[in-house]
Amino acid sequence: MATASSAYLKLLQMGTKIVAVGRNYAAHAKELGNAVPKEPVLFLKPTSSYLENGGTILVPHPLESLHHEVELAVVIGQKARDVPESAAMDYVGAYAVALDMTAREIQASAKSAGLPWTVSKGQDTFTPISSVLPTSMVSDPDNLELWLKVDGEIRQKGSTKDMIFKIPFLISHISSIMTLLEGDVILTGTPPGVGPVKVGQKITAGITDLLDVHFNVEKRRRPESC
Repeated sequence: MATASSAYLKLLQMGTKIVAVGRNYAAHAKELGNAVPKEPVLFLKPTSSYLENGGTILVPHPLESLHHEVELAVVIGQKARDVPESAAMDYVGAYAVALDMTAREIQASAKSAGLPWTVSKGQDTFTPISSVLPTSMVSDPDNLELWLKVDGEIRQKGSTKDMIFKIPFLISHISSIMTLLEGDVILTGTPPGVGPVKVGQKITAGITDLLDVHFNVEKRRRPESC
């Protein structure tokens, strides 16, 4: 337990950014009415949005729900810049399961206005994440089953084999745009089945046969006005 906790703290302390990949599963792109991308759709999330396993996801006022998106997280193990695809897996330090919590109403308004997604994706507690799995425990990252339940009901289940852009390509592509540093995380996209989770509900999620996480969902208290 101490090892998992120390690895989590190292992730928080060392990582400089979360690079998220949108629409990396064709079925998810289609369920939201989006075209299947021809190159990765990237956006950034702050590391201040991390939430440790067992924590509470906070729904900001005036929203009553957020959308859940379960994803395989790739933790970078060493500085990566202009990495060739053939060597990309050498830069993977670990894996985790993470949730890309999304304020869908805010995102929809931003998309229609041609504005960034930061407010809908980057708020505190919007990236719940597990302890890290060493690469030695993940024999085939291209064939992992991801799942998510809300109050015990299965909402998402999919396999990383269905990712449009695979991990080596993502590392190579992203590192050609920005330097990836040790502890940085790539969220590799979500399988279909995304939907709302409401205040008072509980999320459980995981990678089949490897790990699972659980989070409560509560309303964020509005700060008292001065």
